[in-house]
Amino acid sequence: MRRRRLGIELRKLREAAEMSALDVTRSLEWSPGKVTRLEKAQAVKPMVVDTRLLLDLYGVPKDDPRYEELVTLTREARQRGWWISYKDVLDDPYAEFEAGAEKIHTYELANIPGLLQTPAYAAAVYRGALIRESVEIERRVQLRMERQAILHADNPPYLWAVIDEAAILRPFGTAEDRREQLQHLIATERLEHVTVQVLPMEVGPHPGMTGPFVILDFPDNDPSLVYIETHPNSLYLEEREEIQRYSVVFQNLLAMALSPDATIAHLSRLIDQLK
Repeated sequence: MRRRRLGIELRKLREAAEMSALDVTRSLEWSPGKVTRLEKAQAVKPMVVDTRLLLDLYGVPKDDPRYEELVTLTREARQRGWWISYKDVLDDPYAEFEAGAEKIHTYELANIPGLLQTPAYAAAVYRGALIRESVEIERRVQLRMERQAILHADNPPYLWAVIDEAAILRPFGTAEDRREQLQHLIATERLEHVTVQVLPMEVGPHPGMTGPFVILDFPDNDPSLVYIETHPNSLYLEEREEIQRYSVVFQNLLAMALSPDATIAHLSRLIDQLK
């Protein structure tokens, strides 16, 4: 998140200076693509010296508050979060974006959202994805459970999840495993910052049938993101039109889904039907 914010601010300064990335590359005699990597947060550990060179080139005086703010941001961007310890099973930077989000609006078509999964359900999902090594499954489950810590933090994000009923009805594990997962969803009723709605099968075709997505909103006016999980490479959409399009889809899904109270009642009935 800090790298992304740094990149956004550096790009704004470059554009204000009416310079292209190629102009900067030539002026600083940098390797091709370095400016783009910095602006797109692809530089894993941005260098303070590079930020200073860019600020000088863009004409930002040292007594300008932005100068030290961006230098400090660069230092902070070099720090790594808890997720770095899971780099052996971390496929993309989503956990980092999720951890920095202020609001998370998620729609799932085939799975229960990761932030609401039990360990047994998560393990079953990974086995279903043809992961056979028990050690890898355990590591991935640990990562998923650690991600869920944000929901119990002092300042948690607001999570609003719409789950297609197909994901709720798909069997896995034992009856006790399924009961535990349904009870876990019901327990979110006690959390003021979590809302769950089930989209029942009876609604028929709907705008979410093209696939799941997550809309991430961030504090400090950082631009929102739409995350679409695909393999091998997930998609991150940032254009305003794309954000608006998925926001409209999400609002339509909210209107078609069971209300939060009706969702809890429906999940309770499903528990009663388990044998």
